[in-house]
Amino acid sequence: MKNSFELKMGSASVPFIIGVVVLVMSPLLKVDGRVPTTLEGPFEPVTVPLDKSFRGNAMDLPDTDPLVQRTVQGFEPEQISLSLSSSYASLWISWITGEFQIGDNIEALDPESVGSIVEYGRYGRTMSHRSKGYSLVYSQLYPFEGLQNYTSGIIHHVRLTGLKPNTLYQYRCGDPSLSAMSEVHYFRTMPESGPNSYPSRIAIVGDLGLTYNTTSTVDHMISNHPDLVLLVGDVSYANMYLTNGTGTNCYSCSFSDTPIHETYQPRWDYWGRYMQPLISNVPIMVIEGNHELEEQAENKTFVAYSSRFAFPSEESGSSSTLYYSFNAGGIHFIMLGAYTSFDKSGEQYKWLEKDLASVEREVTPWLVATWHPPWYSTYTAHFREAECMRVEMEDLLYQYGVDIVFNGHVHAYERSNRVYNYTLDPCGPVYITVGDGGNREKMAITHADEPGNCPEPSSTPDKLINGGLFCGFNFTSGPAQGQFCWDRQPDYSAIRESSFGHGILEVKNETHALWIWHRNQDYYGIAGDEIYIVRQPQKCPVKPKVLKNLDMAPVTIFKYLKQFVYSKIL
Repeated sequence: MKNSFELKMGSASVPFIIGVVVLVMSPLLKVDGRVPTTLEGPFEPVTVPLDKSFRGNAMDLPDTDPLVQRTVQGFEPEQISLSLSSSYASLWISWITGEFQIGDNIEALDPESVGSIVEYGRYGRTMSHRSKGYSLVYSQLYPFEGLQNYTSGIIHHVRLTGLKPNTLYQYRCGDPSLSAMSEVHYFRTMPESGPNSYPSRIAIVGDLGLTYNTTSTVDHMISNHPDLVLLVGDVSYANMYLTNGTGTNCYSCSFSDTPIHETYQPRWDYWGRYMQPLISNVPIMVIEGNHELEEQAENKTFVAYSSRFAFPSEESGSSSTLYYSFNAGGIHFIMLGAYTSFDKSGEQYKWLEKDLASVEREVTPWLVATWHPPWYSTYTAHFREAECMRVEMEDLLYQYGVDIVFNGHVHAYERSNRVYNYTLDPCGPVYITVGDGGNREKMAITHADEPGNCPEPSSTPDKLINGGLFCGFNFTSGPAQGQFCWDRQPDYSAIRESSFGHGILEVKNETHALWIWHRNQDYYGIAGDEIYIVRQPQKCPVKPKVLKNLDMAPVTIFKYLKQFVYSKIL
């Protein structure tokens, strides 16, 4: 049952729809009634017993559900969403007009036939500002008889600029010349970047899909009033369907003889409609997962993902929608692509080096990285699947002092102790897997360290990652020396649990951030896992070897010399 609720956005209140909120604090995992910190770690590994009574409802919402049906007329906007640009001063607004087409004989809409206009202004004032953007239409085409092709509605992207930090705005989008404008929506800009300036709450979720479990996750997420949502891959799960709309929980099991991995693109439209009440008011930042690949004619991939969302790629110096970066207050986020080249000689790695070299830790003390498949997961599902990516990139992230890493892909929850190269390290990142958003695939429940569960090493590479190259050799040192898996829960794994949910990151200052994981089966506000992640810049300075990049400008080299010397003085 839905109730009207006021979404608090600073001092103003904006009408919103969410589930009933029950605020209850949980003592789970607290020490003497207080929240522990990573300074008290490393912690002894904990496996929360599987709650077999709670499996949720992994059924997808059908196309007859009112939450996914088209409710606008003509070329009125729908599927409205927000995404951040590289800083607080700009923001993207996206929406769709017109109806998609699916079948044998489809004709794409003309993207120039409808304008891309946003009228906006500060809350409580007139919407006297106007920005114009661009529009596009994409198609999902198959060169095989009997498969249905798809062409989207007109997708609009408009970038607003000159915005003030931490300010509530109101806006409407559409084409005023056609009398096709949206209702008024609201957003709050990110705070200005600085060591004492942060969004209040950032929701982190992965592998969301569009099931009844998804609706529970989103209701819980909305109850926490996030200022920003990070979706770490696997969005609509449209590729769990044939083009005729027949779905499954396991594509390879049910449709092993299809000439190409099909998708049912209307699921993207259903997802956009369902999510609009949240993401038309709260920015969402997405990075691709394996379910976004969606191969089609001419070997095109990631077309729906790259078309439907706006990305600050150009603003952050990236040439791809598959990796980019942005600031949110005093946090610099790096969104990395696991399903494109990550070799040291490739474009993404070179971009990452430049991006990391440009980060001013005096301005954005927190450095957070996200990508889809985890490097440090102890579940059997996808065990060591992204090992090649870890081999290529882990040293660079460690040298630059990445604080937290968020991943999805594994449909369960896990938080690590600080770790580097499979070894406990007080300067390594905390890795958090949140692939438990609620999709229709099975939940991960078995662990690779349990008897009989260690996968055959040759079965672990994923052909979608680096062409399926094998990099997961046996460990050469430590408790698992000579083995492919540990024979107990690894020391780097602090806590793991098979439940659906989402997380909330609250950065308090330049050294302390509160991480809370919420389970769907709990009342709103209860914490399934809770810890303060503490940075120690004086103990873990940026390594001087980053100065080996001879292309760095002198001012950048001076900046890092200053940071290094300052850290030693402290």
